[in-house]
Amino acid sequence: MRHAKAVDRLEADDDFQRGLTARGHEDSRKAAERLAGLGLSAERALVSPSWRTRQTFEHLAPLLGMPPIEDPMALYHASTEMLERAALGAFKQASQIVMVGHNPGIGGLAHKLAARCGARAALPMGYPTATATIFSLADDTLERPALIDVLNPGS
Repeated sequence: MRHAKAVDRLEADDDFQRGLTARGHEDSRKAAERLAGLGLSAERALVSPSWRTRQTFEHLAPLLGMPPIEDPMALYHASTEMLERAALGAFKQASQIVMVGHNPGIGGLAHKLAARCGARAALPMGYPTATATIFSLADDTLERPALIDVLNPGS
């Protein structure tokens, strides 16, 4: 999932500390409810340590079973490849994970996995804020994903 709508960069002293707007909180709540409506839960959470990603995750956590969180600084604006490595590492400890991050990395990972299962057209261009893509995996390699759903609050 990409973090929800944050305050503009010009309105914050520091990019890392940018928090969610009122719309961002609302979109996070809606996404959490839709994920819970799918019956999803998580055993582990990989969340960028920035304030906006942490706030987004706070809306998700209670509805996903309060998974333990890992928030290493390496996830802050991580590349697609870094996020893929983090997911592979998490799958050594858990079979269900949730990731909350930033574009372009998190959208890039979602598009990469969707391309692997021939479902890239189902994802929104640009991967808007608060978009979540749910995949099931045949194994822990990320090589054979199946698209379950795409949640885009803008659609």
